[in-house]
Amino acid sequence: MRIAIASDIYYPMTNGVAVFSHNLALGLRKRGHEVLVIAPSFDGKFHIDNDEGVKTVHLTSAKFPFYPDQINAVPEKKEFLGLPMPRLTYKNGIWWSTRALTEVKKVLDEFQPDVIHLQTAETIAIAIIHYVRKHGTPLVTTGHAYPDNITGQFKFLKPVKKPVDATVRAYMASFLKHAEYATMPTEMAIEDLVPKNRKHFKVPVEALSNGVDLSEFKPGKPSTEILRKYNIDIKKPRVLYVGRVDPEKSIENVVEAFAAMSKRVPEAELLIVGDGIAKPRIEKLVAERGLEDEVRFLGRVMPPDLYEIYKTGTLFATASETETQGIVLIEAAATGLPLVAVDAGAVRELCQNKKNGILCKPGNINQMAKAMVKIIGDKTLHKQYSAGSIEIAKKHDINHTLSRFEEIYQTAIRLADKEK
Repeated sequence: MRIAIASDIYYPMTNGVAVFSHNLALGLRKRGHEVLVIAPSFDGKFHIDNDEGVKTVHLTSAKFPFYPDQINAVPEKKEFLGLPMPRLTYKNGIWWSTRALTEVKKVLDEFQPDVIHLQTAETIAIAIIHYVRKHGTPLVTTGHAYPDNITGQFKFLKPVKKPVDATVRAYMASFLKHAEYATMPTEMAIEDLVPKNRKHFKVPVEALSNGVDLSEFKPGKPSTEILRKYNIDIKKPRVLYVGRVDPEKSIENVVEAFAAMSKRVPEAELLIVGDGIAKPRIEKLVAERGLEDEVRFLGRVMPPDLYEIYKTGTLFATASETETQGIVLIEAAATGLPLVAVDAGAVRELCQNKKNGILCKPGNINQMAKAMVKIIGDKTLHKQYSAGSIEIAKKHDINHTLSRFEEIYQTAIRLADKEK
């Protein structure tokens, strides 16, 4: 098949949409399909490159400064006329296509895709919807986000957050409706975005895991090279967090829980892997709790180092309440880490209480701390949860995801043919 994958967020960004879209493109190419990726450029200029056999078109783009690009380190605050400037407004920001309508049409007219797979709902998405309406090209859409993934970045929206979230939710759902077939990573994510009576939605919607490559994320001892490179003492019990360090991830709750836990397990360490606009606030909290020696920030770590970093953990902890699935949770589980998480969003499908970890009430710091102490202090329980994580991760093998999407693409093509 000739498959076009379109996403306003793409590699080398490191959030769930970018990682999944990149894995999907490379995986489909390895299976013999001709794959085209359409994404923004990260320098503003239109250009085309080749990524392991995948033709990747980077559209003319402009920087939207209020959301981190997750590629460059987020800069420190600066002052202008004595006033602190927002950290994202003068250097770091996400890129959005500015000529999507004309450039997408040209690219797709040349490629002539059998099917298009849309991942996001921003400027490229608008151009894709316009194109398929005019040309009748089969479309598959995947919804990856909750409204809070967007609105949670902006403190000034707090007084009107509920109505804004409702508007964003309706907008996200509208993009699923334009397709022949729609997916979301989990059933819980679908329930949040799609009306309960799906007969009124008129588009088939399926829960399909984003998946990870289980040949890369697997249990084992970390390499001595990685331990030396990141100065990690493997003998210490270690709480691990991997992901964006942004407001909606609620990392301050992980830090507070670790602070309480460290009174019982003073030799433990918290490793935070990632970057984002909340990092200075989290660093300040760490200093206030007197944990500068126990909490380490590694910044953004990419594969293959990331595969080994997971192996250094004793358990994985997250307090995020906005996950439609959470690729990092699959990666941690596949590596054999017990999970400590909160029962919100779609997390419970990966962190299954008392099977591979402990689910806590959102915002309950004491409960999270007790869960960490319990798992670290009980070797039998740790072994049980580790085995449970590996078993759960098997259901999220990227190869199953790729096979199912191949079937979905064929279904979308048949449905589009019926409409002609």
